[in-house]
Amino acid sequence: MSFEWLEYLRLAQELTQSKRGVASREAKLRSAVSRAYYAAFIKARNHLRDEEGYNIPDVQDAHYLVRAKFFRSSDHIRRRIGQHLHRLRTYRNQADYNDVFPGLPSIARTCLKLAQEVIADLDQL
Repeated sequence: MSFEWLEYLRLAQELTQSKRGVASREAKLRSAVSRAYYAAFIKARNHLRDEEGYNIPDVQDAHYLVRAKFFRSSDHIRRRIGQHLHRLRTYRNQADYNDVFPGLPSIARTCLKLAQEVIADLDQL
C-alpha cells in the first residue's frame, strides 16, 4: 500500500501544537518544518510525475527540478507553488542543519501555511 504523504502535514500540525512528550519543543518545531516541506514537495513531485507525465529522478536533484518546473511556468499559480517550495526548502534546510534557528515558532507556523497553500494549489491544477 502506498504511503499517504499528506500524513506528513498532519504530523507537522500535531508537532507544532504538542506541548507534552519527551522531545523538546524546539525538536518538535524543527521536525514540523521538515515534515511540512516534504508533504508539499512530494505532493508536487507526484503531481508532475503522475498527472503531467514528467520523469522526475529519484535523486537529490529532484528537489531543484520540481521547484524549477513550477517556478519557470507562465501560470501564476504554478509560479506560486515554485516560490512556496523554495521558501519551504530554505526553512527545511535551516531546521535540519543550523545549530541556531531564530524565530522558529513563527517559521513553523508559516511552513504549515505554505505547505497547505501548495497542496491546495496543486489540487486546482
